[in-house]
Amino acid sequence: MNHEPATDGVPAETDQDRELRETLGTALGTAQEHIQQNGGFFPFGVTLSNDGELRIVMIAPGEPDEDGNVDAGQMLTDVHALLRQGRDEFRAIAVVSDVSLPDHGSDGIHGAAEHRNGDVLAAIIPYSPTAEGFAFSAMEPDTHEPSIWVD
Repeated sequence: MNHEPATDGVPAETDQDRELRETLGTALGTAQEHIQQNGGFFPFGVTLSNDGELRIVMIAPGEPDEDGNVDAGQMLTDVHALLRQGRDEFRAIAVVSDVSLPDHGSDGIHGAAEHRNGDVLAAIIPYSPTAEGFAFSAMEPDTHEPSIWVD
């Protein structure tokens, strides 16, 4: 009798795959919570440390311009720089940002996770305001190039 689990031709999930999925899932879920509670969010990161702990990495926004807008693009750049500086302490990271999705006619959450071995996993979650808060569409795969473990 064969006691091997049936995989039906599907490869088993590797530790790296699981770590990327968990890190990205935590980041996307946290972003959704921020949207529900605050109507939006500034870019932030989630790290999976070498000891297996997930941690949120946020930076303070810069001074608003004369119209009261904060430079979220600069914040995203700063989050990436901060994560690159500490990358030796992490197994995986994810960075999320609030983006405009013209093809969807809505805004969305863009999330990209990167593993120190070079694997990348990225997704977007379109969302739109409703009378009750926000409606989130199904997560869609996206592309992303490594940005933390590159030199």
